[in-house]
Amino acid sequence: MLRRLGEFTVRRRRWVLVGALVAFLAAGAFGGKVAQSLSTGGFDDPSSESSRAAALLQSEFHGGNPNIVLLLHAKQGTVNDPSIAAAGVMLTERLAHEPDLETVVSYWSLDHAPPLASRNGTEALILGRIAGSDDAVRDRVEALSPKYTIDGSGFTVGVGGRAEVFRQVGTTVEHDLRTAEAISIPITLVLLILVFGSVVAAGLPLLIGGFAIIGTFAALQAISSFAQVSIFSLNLTTAMALGLGIDYALFIVSRYREEMRRGLEPHAAVVRSVETAGRTVLFSAMTVCASMLALIVFPLAFLRSFAYAGVAVLILAAVGALVILPAMLAVLGRRVDSLVLFHRTPKAEGTGFWHRLASVVMRRPLPIAVAIVALLLFLGGPFLRVNFGLPDDRVLPATASSRVVQDQIRTQFSSREINAMPVVAAAVAGASTRSGEISAYATRLSTVPGVARVDAVTGSYVAGRRVLGPNPTSGRFRSGDATWLSVVPDVEPLSDAGETLVQDLRATPAPFHVLVGGDAAQLVDSKHALFGMLPVALGLIGLITFVVLFLMTGSVVLPAKAIVMNLLSLTATFGAMVWIFQEGHLSGLLNFTPTGLIDTTTPITMFCIAFGLSMDYEVFLLSRIREEYLRSG
Repeated sequence: MLRRLGEFTVRRRRWVLVGALVAFLAAGAFGGKVAQSLSTGGFDDPSSESSRAAALLQSEFHGGNPNIVLLLHAKQGTVNDPSIAAAGVMLTERLAHEPDLETVVSYWSLDHAPPLASRNGTEALILGRIAGSDDAVRDRVEALSPKYTIDGSGFTVGVGGRAEVFRQVGTTVEHDLRTAEAISIPITLVLLILVFGSVVAAGLPLLIGGFAIIGTFAALQAISSFAQVSIFSLNLTTAMALGLGIDYALFIVSRYREEMRRGLEPHAAVVRSVETAGRTVLFSAMTVCASMLALIVFPLAFLRSFAYAGVAVLILAAVGALVILPAMLAVLGRRVDSLVLFHRTPKAEGTGFWHRLASVVMRRPLPIAVAIVALLLFLGGPFLRVNFGLPDDRVLPATASSRVVQDQIRTQFSSREINAMPVVAAAVAGASTRSGEISAYATRLSTVPGVARVDAVTGSYVAGRRVLGPNPTSGRFRSGDATWLSVVPDVEPLSDAGETLVQDLRATPAPFHVLVGGDAAQLVDSKHALFGMLPVALGLIGLITFVVLFLMTGSVVLPAKAIVMNLLSLTATFGAMVWIFQEGHLSGLLNFTPTGLIDTTTPITMFCIAFGLSMDYEVFLLSRIREEYLRSG
């Protein structure tokens, strides 16, 4: 089949190239602004208790946790000074009248509620919620942020909250992608020139990588019209498309030049390269695809987005290497070695560094294998200390405006108002006559360790007693027969203490059926969803990889060996991830803020990507070993 494909691309080379150019231009036009269509969300399981609580809160009460925060800082005096208080009231009313804003409250509108002011009294908060989908929230906060970033005569205002944080995360990702491409593409071209010695030969793999990138952008744009696609999938697209596109093209071009050195004419060399190296590329793409497809089984749109991007990259990189590249080689012929900057004389078989390395390993396989396995296990040791969490504002640079606001709230305020945990009851029969039960339940919740305050339709509760009765803002906690309570924590939500608090809240007896939501609950539910499906994903990867390698080699032992080897090679990667990013080693050099946590999705994403890529190189080696064995015995 591959031979016929090679012959077809040689015969129809010009039509293939014209079609590829048209497809490239169309994909660029369609997917060029894909970042604007992608989501900054997708980190939660839609069927989890926390997601259902959020959905119920939105549908019944048209509210939820605040996702935009204004931090007002008095340059002199305190937030209780008449001029500052007047400014705070004015900003509260102004924000409340903005389109799509719900449940706007502030330190001043809640009768100087202490948790909404900083410990030293120089700062206070205005909280609001932007309604709508993740994308609608992002668009709205993009308009609000510059409007409410104020440097007045007596005060300053900064914008924070989840909406602004993740808008800035998305902006940062787009900027970093452009920077990464500007750095990586020239470096890659230089390395390819060093490999081939020829500018023309070096440029071909880069063209295939570019084709895979632009094509995947178009695919993600199309998928985003009917499914949520994370903006972070663009990172994977650029990295994998360049890596695999260049990888596959490098393999084909190298084989093509090798076949011509053996005496074949260019067109025959193209067909032979597709038949041999093309087979390797095809099986390699299938094994990597198995790893990426496993991400589909997880309920989080964030992880599924990586599957969409990964599979699209693999298909396009393989098509580029097996169809478009052979057509280019057929057109170029011997001119593939044009624009030679320096001549590289291939090493004779049985000579050179790599031959000597292989010979040393083959003479002492057992001690070398034991030493390397021991080293990999040692480097993987830090992963035993992994601590999972969710991303927050600390993924941004310390100078980002929303990060500055969140740092102030984290260090200067006594409670986590913006991380309140909603406890939602969908239908409480006779809710209007069950105030006593609601009050008793709120009282119990306020005594749970880690709770700073509980707000309910019957008032506010602290440490087992009511400190404030029903007030003008209490009506937001009731809608028909539905009610909800807001539990304000005094612990970091995305931490072990936050997870314990969620479990304690869910274990607290309630007079009616309730759902507990919030960031900490989302973390608990995400862990359950991810680790519950992990055996399925691993089994899928192992099974498909084994079958593909069995079809390629005809051996049962080689696929099993390959899977074990790749698992071992990943141990050092996972150990480094914890040692550096969780524990903070090299944080100064790499310029990031360690949080003591690893995002729950990161190890899973890394495993699927790194396992697939390491299997990619396994396939390259095994295919050539098998080919030489079949030739020589």
